[in-house]
Amino acid sequence: MTIREWPRALINRRDMLGAGSLAAGIAGLSACAPVSQNKISKSALSATTVTEVTNVSVAPSPDGKWLAFDLLGLLWIMPASGGDARCISDAYADLAYPCWSPDGSRIAFQSYRSGNFHIWSVNADGKDLQQHTSGLFDHREPIYTPDGKALLFSSDRTGRYAIHKLEFRTGIISQLTHGESQDSEPCIAPDGKTIAYVADALRLMLLDKAGETTSIASVKKPANWTRPAGLFAPTFSPDGQLSYVTIVDDEAKLHVGSKVTVAKEDIYPFRTGWLGEGGFYYASNGKIRVRSASGKTRVVEMTASVPVSRPSYLRKNNKPTDDSPVPVRGITSPTLSPNGKQIAFGALNDLYLLTIGTPQPKKITTGTYAKQHPAWSPDGKSLVYSSDRAGTMDLWLHDLETGNERQLTELDDEAAVFPCWHPDGSKIAFLNHAGALHLLDLGTNEITQLFNALWLPGRPSFSPDGSKIALAAFKPYSRRFREGLSEILVIDVTTGEGIYTPIAKDKSIATRGDDGPIWSPDGNYFAYVFASTLWIQPIDKHGAFNGAARKISSEVTDAPSWSGDSNTLLYLSNGKLRLAEIDSDNIYTAPLNLTWSAAKAPDIMVIRNAHIWDALGSDYREGDVVIRNNRIAGIEPAGSISSNVSHNIDANGQVLMPGLIDMHTHRQVHGSGYGDRIGRALLSMGITATRSPGGAAYYMTEDKESINAGRRIAPRHFGTGEALDGNRIYYNFMRPVTEPGQLDLELSRATALGYDMVKTYVRMDNQTQEKVINAAHAMGLPVSSHYHYPALRFGADGVEHMGATNRFGFSRTTTKLGAGYDDVNKVFAAARGGRTPTLFSANALLPEYQDLVSDVRIRTLLPPWDLARFDALAEMIKNEDREPLLVSLENKIEQIKSMMANGWRVHTGTDAPIDTIGVSYHLNLRAMTRYGISAYETLLTATRNAGEYLNEPIGTIAPGQIADLILVDGDPLTDIADLINVKTVICGGIAHDVSTIAAPFATTENQN
Repeated sequence: MTIREWPRALINRRDMLGAGSLAAGIAGLSACAPVSQNKISKSALSATTVTEVTNVSVAPSPDGKWLAFDLLGLLWIMPASGGDARCISDAYADLAYPCWSPDGSRIAFQSYRSGNFHIWSVNADGKDLQQHTSGLFDHREPIYTPDGKALLFSSDRTGRYAIHKLEFRTGIISQLTHGESQDSEPCIAPDGKTIAYVADALRLMLLDKAGETTSIASVKKPANWTRPAGLFAPTFSPDGQLSYVTIVDDEAKLHVGSKVTVAKEDIYPFRTGWLGEGGFYYASNGKIRVRSASGKTRVVEMTASVPVSRPSYLRKNNKPTDDSPVPVRGITSPTLSPNGKQIAFGALNDLYLLTIGTPQPKKITTGTYAKQHPAWSPDGKSLVYSSDRAGTMDLWLHDLETGNERQLTELDDEAAVFPCWHPDGSKIAFLNHAGALHLLDLGTNEITQLFNALWLPGRPSFSPDGSKIALAAFKPYSRRFREGLSEILVIDVTTGEGIYTPIAKDKSIATRGDDGPIWSPDGNYFAYVFASTLWIQPIDKHGAFNGAARKISSEVTDAPSWSGDSNTLLYLSNGKLRLAEIDSDNIYTAPLNLTWSAAKAPDIMVIRNAHIWDALGSDYREGDVVIRNNRIAGIEPAGSISSNVSHNIDANGQVLMPGLIDMHTHRQVHGSGYGDRIGRALLSMGITATRSPGGAAYYMTEDKESINAGRRIAPRHFGTGEALDGNRIYYNFMRPVTEPGQLDLELSRATALGYDMVKTYVRMDNQTQEKVINAAHAMGLPVSSHYHYPALRFGADGVEHMGATNRFGFSRTTTKLGAGYDDVNKVFAAARGGRTPTLFSANALLPEYQDLVSDVRIRTLLPPWDLARFDALAEMIKNEDREPLLVSLENKIEQIKSMMANGWRVHTGTDAPIDTIGVSYHLNLRAMTRYGISAYETLLTATRNAGEYLNEPIGTIAPGQIADLILVDGDPLTDIADLINVKTVICGGIAHDVSTIAAPFATTENQN
């Protein structure tokens, strides 16, 4: 396999603007001035006072009188002796790494204000804000040269992170470091002759005037994610000594020269703030500190008033109130027949065939197994699709005339997804679960791998002559940060050579799934979705661009496919099947009459002799629970209900409690290959409801409708479509929102498909995020993201993770050692912001809980490749020093306890299947009790807290609540580990014995 790319233009290194240019025009705007009240969803701003800081960079002024620091991504000024901090930036600054000019008149910093990281500066009084770099590349970590005539910084403008220099007088930017390493965090010696920087986050480098580089310190590259290691923040002292920070395992150290000067603290990995007499400022353990030249350290106390806003709006109810038929909106992977007369698609856990003009579709599959990604044979006589009816996701052939089906692949340890026919009908291309492209020869049944595994690629599409395959593939900007673009990758079937092409400069295809590129049968075009609308791109026979792209439709678009004559495109728009003739303005809807109704629960069910924990108190009570249809009708004294009831469950002293709620999953990731297993695995572990803050929109909707209609056995689901992101993306379920009017299109899909929430992701700028929050609240939908501030100022509803992926390279909610302080926990509590911990470091507990490793449900329901990954994880943890992970885990749980002490709470979520399905949930709960949260409070995070955050009638046992319940052996209020002993799961009033949930995937091997 080889890779090359069509030439693409780079921004000229000399085209950046110098000092004084691109003035923002907002000089003097107070950073903490209230945002106008009509922008914050009916909520008034209130202030909370914080006295602790998390991951701030502290810079003393040259005269030693003032400190500048970047608390919450804002720029604050405070007397060097401490006291009240004053914010001198506005709420959108999103800045870091402040540094003073040598004369003390200005402060430079990196800012994400524009949707990319750029270098800005401002007067020390907050006036005269200036932008010094521009464009679609990132520029970070500025520092002034000693003469104040230039700035050094790191940037990915050359395809890798390198150190650059901006001359203020000319505006010229020159590259200073070369090679293959990812270079960052420059600093310059007082005499201006030597530059220090970090290479690959591991090595401290010196660059001299002659351009020679020398490595003078390093840390060892970590063997795996359980053993973090990094070198950070070189800074020259006034006398030329070099300080830097290392973090290895659970130890942070601040070095000066060859000596460790500070240790045994949670040191933040930012530049040392040197003073003229040899002392310095730094921050650790929630406090700003100053260390004198004699070695004495004292805390510099600080108070900051932080505005927050509690969300206040009317939440939308998307659920039907009765069993009336509801039109299907979850239409998945629709594809137009070669003759343009029929559409095959997925819905309600089956495949359907629609004749255009006849609204009633024909269901062509049955069964509870998964069926996905139908593709027409070139002669239009059959469909190939992906299904796990034989255990794992394999390719199946459906004969449209006879209805006969046969299995085409038997990949026991792999999935086969996203099939695509060769134009002559002799072969089928497909992806495996890892994203590797394969080719199945239907004559010989031989399978050949054509291209190595890609990161969550899109559906493949053959060229008309069968010599090439195009698909959407991810390409990062650099190795330092993971984000990049979704580009078109054209692969030569014979040679395996791949050529990447962006659809436009620094632009991405909408998603890597069903959104193209789709090769037209006549070979003249790619069809794809860009900026949420449908486009076609003229191409030559090799797939190289050959002219300007053309927009076909201005309405929100997903999942295009071609007719055989290349004249018509089918696509989805807000739950409707639409057809567009590419050479006219004729766009019309293919009528579809397909509905679903809520699954019918028993008219009455009684759960008798139960040991009830209702999540409304801290103890059990005895009684019988009456369920009518799918709702709890009452809790009566044990034995008081007549036995003349058709549906009885004798709990026989088992604990009856609310079903568990996993508040962070990604159940609908294109190409993942989990199929029917994921829902059953979650349900079997006692999880009766899940929430997804990101997934394939139509598959998410199909999942909800299939579950609610009783067509799929899985927890009830609350979710959103693809998360809204900025101009760089990573996952295939992120939508770059970069063009005017695009946000309105995205929100129209949210309304049409009945989203339960909106998620913004890591590269969306703060001003756009505020617009999303306001618009979503006007629609009655909550909003969540990865950043707590200024989102909690704008009225956002919550934040995912304790401190996960972000655009900075560090977290503002969790330090490298897992801790968070006042500016995190008090701010969450004051804003009543939801928080989903997703404690990945709880995997450190696996050696202590072999019951989870050997659990028959997990060993039955995880697909083989995921089970192998889990077993490898458990073995690695067992053989590693667990202390670094345990330190991080304990620190994160201390954050949860701090939020609780401030009168607030969290709700449990896991990020499954990114973390292990089911197992991670129980590990999260066991970790909380291990580090001092009571079993009662822990169980609330899994039940009532989550139900209240969702604003849904689940999470407690009380009249009127939905009957999502579990029966458990043991006493989970005493020992949280007993919670794994789930025997019966009741979802919406329908009971499932745990042993039967896993039955379709049970084998002799996994049962043993």
